[in-house]
Amino acid sequence: MRKIYALATAALVFLSQWTMAQADLSYYLPQDVTYNKEFLTPKDILGYNVGEWHVSHDQLAMYMRQMAQLSDRITIEEYARTHENRPLYLLTITSPENHKNIQRIKEQHRQLTDPNASGKLDIRNMPGVVWMGYSVHGNEPSGSNASLLAVYHLAAAQGPEIEKLLNETVILIDPSINPDGLNRFASWVNTHRSKNLVTDPNSEEFSEAWPRGRTNHYWFDLNRDWLPLQHPESKGRLAKFHEWKPNVLTDHHEMGTNSTFFFQPGIPSRNHPLTPARNYDLTKKIAGFHAKALDKIGSFYYTEESFDDFYYGKGSTYPDVNGAIGILFEQASSRGHAQESVNGVLTFPFTIRNQFTTTLSTLEAVQNMREELLNHQRDFYRDALKESAKAPVGAYVFHAEKDPARAYHLAEIIHQHQIDIYRPQEKFTINNVTYTPENSYIVPTNQPQYKLIEGMFERRTSFQDSLFYDVSAWTLPLAFNLEHANLTSRQFKRNMLGQKLASVDFPAGQVVGGNSAYVYAFEWHGYYAPRALNTLFNHGLQARVATDRFTGANGKQFDYGTILIPVTGQPVSAERIHELMTQIAKDNGIMVHAISTGFTEGINLGSPGIYTLQQPKVAMLIGDGVNSNDAGEAWHLLDHRFDIVTSLINAESVNRADLSRYNVMVMADGSYGSISEIGKARLRTWVQQGGTLIGMGNATRWLADNKIGNFTFKQGESNNTERLPYATMSNTTGAQVIGGAIFETNLDLTHPLGYGYYNSKLPVFRDNRLFMEPSKSLMPTRRYTQPTHC
Repeated sequence: MRKIYALATAALVFLSQWTMAQADLSYYLPQDVTYNKEFLTPKDILGYNVGEWHVSHDQLAMYMRQMAQLSDRITIEEYARTHENRPLYLLTITSPENHKNIQRIKEQHRQLTDPNASGKLDIRNMPGVVWMGYSVHGNEPSGSNASLLAVYHLAAAQGPEIEKLLNETVILIDPSINPDGLNRFASWVNTHRSKNLVTDPNSEEFSEAWPRGRTNHYWFDLNRDWLPLQHPESKGRLAKFHEWKPNVLTDHHEMGTNSTFFFQPGIPSRNHPLTPARNYDLTKKIAGFHAKALDKIGSFYYTEESFDDFYYGKGSTYPDVNGAIGILFEQASSRGHAQESVNGVLTFPFTIRNQFTTTLSTLEAVQNMREELLNHQRDFYRDALKESAKAPVGAYVFHAEKDPARAYHLAEIIHQHQIDIYRPQEKFTINNVTYTPENSYIVPTNQPQYKLIEGMFERRTSFQDSLFYDVSAWTLPLAFNLEHANLTSRQFKRNMLGQKLASVDFPAGQVVGGNSAYVYAFEWHGYYAPRALNTLFNHGLQARVATDRFTGANGKQFDYGTILIPVTGQPVSAERIHELMTQIAKDNGIMVHAISTGFTEGINLGSPGIYTLQQPKVAMLIGDGVNSNDAGEAWHLLDHRFDIVTSLINAESVNRADLSRYNVMVMADGSYGSISEIGKARLRTWVQQGGTLIGMGNATRWLADNKIGNFTFKQGESNNTERLPYATMSNTTGAQVIGGAIFETNLDLTHPLGYGYYNSKLPVFRDNRLFMEPSKSLMPTRRYTQPTHC
């Protein structure tokens, strides 16, 4: 027993010493390169070797700023701030001579994407541009820690090889795409790091607390935000991407601890059809450089066996539809400083070394393939423009008849993607929908960004391979629930285009009908109507809702769910109410109507069918078991979009918290095992007493199972009794998964849940197989005021 204990102790001591030794720069850097001793190493600035601790974002930012001051090869700029006010930096690294002409180089490179100008360029003397993005998922930190080594190497390396590389290449380094998540994760693992490294996977170091560091402040996966652009990190990054139009973009990730190292190309049958075949060929050629470099240091790897290249909203796929080559790297994650795996003890320095090694192999590939990559970018846009001239769709048109804010937000996204967008010259009708210059947008397909336009608007229903790592449908007009149409090449004429938009402006709302001494009304159609109502609540105003349609004296028909603000009986003056109505109309892009009489057609404004509303007091349950992505989406919507104060409450606290403080509770997708039987009873009572509980995804199943919600689910059945080969079983079961698809549903517009919609056909995005049985039709409970009989 003593021998076993001694051997175990010796092994742990050896592991600790070995790990620390490997963290020295000699473990990472090429042995055949000399470095300028006048440059500070990462340890000189941070106080520890790379990989000894997880770098926090403030330390990373400090190092990058310091290196930019020391080196004439580096400039640094802040391109955005996170929700937590952390800076996002982009470093431009090239030769001092290129820096002197950087604006000319940038402009010339952008001309490659303009078929009208690209033919005049001599690419033999143009530098290649490579963008390196690290750790979009904050708990995949080997990338950001490797960026320390990349910047040091590019600043301090000496000799003719590095000089040639910097003369022929402009290198853009984004050291931390997700500062908030990176900092969250670094704090966790550093807090739980022992002096003697613990490799036991059960150790708390490897079990980061909810919501974990993968996501940003609002728990969004920024690697899915390249296309929808909902967060400041993504908006700032995309602006810089299109400012440079890089030839290659690398995206450094991590995967499970028991894996090895993956680099693209991914599974060939899962590339998006709009991506040219030449992209795959170039990606495979670049892969040869990675393989050679990893062979040299003895690291295992694989390619073409997993991951797809289909959804254009990911960092490694968005470049593919913009004339560039996107490359995904996936490193097995130590999830801390050192962890046992099926391949032995996986150390943090080892993961960093692989990321740094493939950083250098990417630079070698770009330098050697420079003219091929530049030609590919030029040909991509030339070919795209030729294809657009023959395309069956000449333009896409969209609007939201009763909610210009939704159409505005889609137009805003399109504009940020460097796509030309117009107003119609005059109104026209197609498919019984009239589009006007005031409320509509047209996107012609005959422009260099044709392939990206198709990627945004197409409805693809057939696929070469039906298995997806990610979503397979993201048609943006459906995502925004807009009226839209494909104008065929025969329907669309260039004279239909009116003003080309240099910028997209938020729609102008206003008060219609002047001052009212009776009531103001606005319909619930507007995307920002909830924010408008909440603003009024915050000023102490009373509000009511109409549960039926009515028509005002001027002939304006008001829909189900119209909000009514009486002028009398309020705590502020009529003049102040008018000021507030004017302000909410402007801020929220809605039309507010002044109504001078309650004697309306349909229901009158004193009808029993008009209810008094309460201001929502919202709690959202969070914590272990809750899907942080879904919870973050709800939190962002309420807080960032609607300015509704939302209390984030750990689900376990339901067992004892004062629930009477809230009248609305949100339960995102997930499991809620931390809620005790007492907590379930308290929730049941809270609902029975009038609380509104919103369940998402599997939370609805939990509510049904615990008799808090009265609904049932469809049970999936399979009639297939055929015996299937073991080797293909994963593909067979994978084909039954809904990874992310759009379904058309029918909506009852008279139901309170349907208020605000005016088209009964509603597109919904689904990424699970949880389907409710239709609810039974029940008589609504109405609280009528009984008249007094004389």
